Amino acid sequence: MNDDAELLTRWRAGDPAAGSALVRRHVATLARFFRGKTGDLADIVQQTLTACVQARDRLPEGLEFRAWLLGIARNVLLHDLRRRGRKPEPELLDDQGLAAPSVLSPSRAVAARAERRLLLRALRRLPYDLQWLIELHYWEDLRQDDVAVILEIPPGTVKSRLSRAKRLLRAEIEALTADPALRASTVDDLDRWARDVAGGGDDDE
Repeated sequence: MNDDAELLTRWRAGDPAAGSALVRRHVATLARFFRGKTGDLADIVQQTLTACVQARDRLPEGLEFRAWLLGIARNVLLHDLRRRGRKPEPELLDDQGLAAPSVLSPSRAVAARAERRLLLRALRRLPYDLQWLIELHYWEDLRQDDVAVILEIPPGTVKSRLSRAKRLLRAEIEALTADPALRASTVDDLDRWARDVAGGGDDDE
């Protein structure tokens, strides 16, 4: 399978099929990033892809294409949020990006769904850049330097902000439920949810 760098090189050299393949590969990543944050998912994904096409020759040296694309996505989303002048509506939140493993028992599957929804509700209560920091680190498994580029912060700041984001996320989880078992399992399983997302087949390969 061609990697992103090779597809980008071919696209820049005039191969539209390579560009299409490269873009298709990351549509699911964009959908996961935007889900729950905007009222028109398809439109904002398309805006991001259009911006990507227009800026394809400006990818910084050493930056992953996926990280660069997510940086564009963040800027498109910030523009969308400013235009709407409001935060995402609660009913737009869902757990499609956090699929539980299919081997769970029925009772455990129900509990896992409750954990996922609680996690997402808590996550959406954080400041935007802290939400995105957690998503980029856990959901997308990006390098610290790439996360810094996307969020436009110094690389050395990523670790301390991630620690703060996790601390605030735990506090929000604890504030959202009075069920001590659900609260504990959701907080304790943050790393496991990240692994489930990474292996859950969401990527558009």
